[in-house]
Amino acid sequence: MTSQPLSEQSNDLWGGDWLEVRELWPLETTVAHLNHGSFGAVPSLVLAEQQSWRDRMETNPVRFMVRELPDALRHARSEVAQFLGTDADAIAFVRNATTGISTVLASRDLGPGDEILLTDHAYGAVVIAARRWTSLTGARVVTAPVPLEASDEEVTEAVLSHASGRTRLAIIDHVTSPTARRLPLVSLVPALKQRGVPVLVDGAHAAGMLGVELDRLGADFWTGNLHKWCCAPRGTAVLHVAPEHRESVRPLAASWGEPLGFPGAFDRIGSDDQTAWLAAPRALRLLEQLGWERLRRHNVELAVQGQRVVAEALGLDHAGLPRDAAVSMQLVPLPGGIAADEEAAGALQARIAEQLGVEVAITSWTGRGFLRLSAQAYNCPADYHRLAADLPALL
Repeated sequence: MTSQPLSEQSNDLWGGDWLEVRELWPLETTVAHLNHGSFGAVPSLVLAEQQSWRDRMETNPVRFMVRELPDALRHARSEVAQFLGTDADAIAFVRNATTGISTVLASRDLGPGDEILLTDHAYGAVVIAARRWTSLTGARVVTAPVPLEASDEEVTEAVLSHASGRTRLAIIDHVTSPTARRLPLVSLVPALKQRGVPVLVDGAHAAGMLGVELDRLGADFWTGNLHKWCCAPRGTAVLHVAPEHRESVRPLAASWGEPLGFPGAFDRIGSDDQTAWLAAPRALRLLEQLGWERLRRHNVELAVQGQRVVAEALGLDHAGLPRDAAVSMQLVPLPGGIAADEEAAGALQARIAEQLGVEVAITSWTGRGFLRLSAQAYNCPADYHRLAADLPALL
């Protein structure tokens, strides 16, 4: 395909097999689903794969859990690791990126006066986790303010200016959740490590949305969800740990896998249902059949087009809006003081869903509300026009 604008690609992207792509997902057809970024959406074929593993487990639980599951998990981890550009021994399956964050925080030897460095774009649950572990040890959280439209150089400088000799860990987003901003890891990671600051990358939105190559990234830790942009079953995420840290990283719950170390200890935590992890490779293969390059380009271009349509409906200048040319979520600022805090944002999100039949994320960041529009293969331009047609009156 050529790189012409989405509107000129309609015969390609919206003809042939792409007209049938939405049918791969069991989504309500009466709803415009523009919030893939929050919880993802699992294709029917992937749900069937997970159910087949569950059926296999229930026909003989002892055989499955004791003799079949260990090898099945190793095979699944190997396929996921290859997709993420690393070795199978470098990653462990975890339930979500939030669990990965807490796992790393629990492994750090924090003491009074030590610092955990975040940006003010950090996900709320990450902030909560950082505050818990610092409060338990006498350490503290340091937050680096980063303007929404700061250049990559300005982002790097803002973060580095808040690092100190007491910084024991920097938690940096791959793609920010409230502001849909891709942070410049290519400069941030080496610059922080050069200062002796270990880096944990919150990649909750990265896998699938971006081409992730963990070994090339070089972070000390990286954790990311597969249930979002890779469309794996919920409860599927990855924790990547550099070799020098693996001895100290263990699951939050100690169980039978403890003697195995990293990553094996994460495979044996009680009698858990790990079929979501086993089905993750099926999700990767399905999206690969759609074509990763084509899928990512489609999603970014559609999100930008949707941003323009909704912004114009609200009387905003589309040219002046924040956007990232590699991210399949885009922001539309809400007028005035609408959704200025999390409670108001949640209420507005519910009203839009109930009254307009549109699922869309409403985020609040530094006292300002935003629409965060996602785009996935099952979306089409009509979804964004539907929101644009009815949103002004609702607001």
